[in-house]
Amino acid sequence: MNTQDKLNLINQVGEEIIGAEELKTLLESGEQLVAYDGFEPSGQIHIAQGLLRAINVNKMIKAGVKFRMWVADWHAMANNKMGGDLEKIKTVGFMWASDMAKNPDYWKLVVQVGKSNALKRFIRTAEMMGREESLEKLTGAHIIYSCMQVADIFMLGAKITQLGMDQRKVNMLAREVGPLLGYWKPVVVSHHMLRGLGKPVSNEQDALQRTIELKMSKSKPDTAVFMTDTTEDIKRKINKAYCLEGDVKENPVLEYCKYIIFESFDRLNISAFEVERPEKFGGNLSFKTYAELADIFEKKLLHPMDLKTSVVKYLDQLLQPVRNHFEINEEAKKLLEVVKSYSVTR
Repeated sequence: MNTQDKLNLINQVGEEIIGAEELKTLLESGEQLVAYDGFEPSGQIHIAQGLLRAINVNKMIKAGVKFRMWVADWHAMANNKMGGDLEKIKTVGFMWASDMAKNPDYWKLVVQVGKSNALKRFIRTAEMMGREESLEKLTGAHIIYSCMQVADIFMLGAKITQLGMDQRKVNMLAREVGPLLGYWKPVVVSHHMLRGLGKPVSNEQDALQRTIELKMSKSKPDTAVFMTDTTEDIKRKINKAYCLEGDVKENPVLEYCKYIIFESFDRLNISAFEVERPEKFGGNLSFKTYAELADIFEKKLLHPMDLKTSVVKYLDQLLQPVRNHFEINEEAKKLLEVVKSYSVTR
């Protein structure tokens, strides 16, 4: 795969890329590049955390980038996930922030990051935690969180950050302070934030609002599809989802199509998105690209309920292996029961 092919893949991941020319130079250098994505353990995994993350990570790996999945347990404690109970947070394992926290050099770097800017600069990064920039709602732990996340990038050796658009401000802070502290400017690959399934609260929702919606989905489970949802769960949620006829801009059901289903044709073993409907309503439809689907929907030639029926079918197929795992594997089944028993806070 040549450099342009790699760039094309990474551009599919990034809704926005800061440092595109730097990225090209890095790809041409022959260096083994490291990217990371991090998440706070906060209960069950919704579809954006599960499938969308996997789709993006696989594209980065295919582009030759080594990927590190960062489980931000201390960050989750600072953000009061699961009541700030670290033992509950650590029920699931990958690569843990608390392991890095044992390294005194890490905390030295966290302090250096904290000293690099005035307090108001860190307050502006609060949206990455799903928090408004309000002094009344932020705690000292939230400021430490920002310093930790910047330090994470350099301690992980990540030349590329592959996170959501909600993390843009803290990643820009990392680009600013990196050279000041003897490190690099990380390339920022910001992926799309999937909408919640409810009616948009405003036109052209910003990253903060989408972050809040996704985080609130843990306490309002019908606003997102979760990786362990049953067929009936999926059907109920999608059928209730906001999907205004002809609307292709503020439509969460179409976003599930664009960012998950059309990206999963190989996994689904299909070559087109099929819509089955009676002849009296126009007969069956077949779409090989999302652009074709969006065009027909915008022209109001496809009813939202017919679209939803197909979305339910494909999502159910994608989640069936996950459900099987938690039904068959006794250890996984017990783990899921434990996680479900935890109270989840924003």
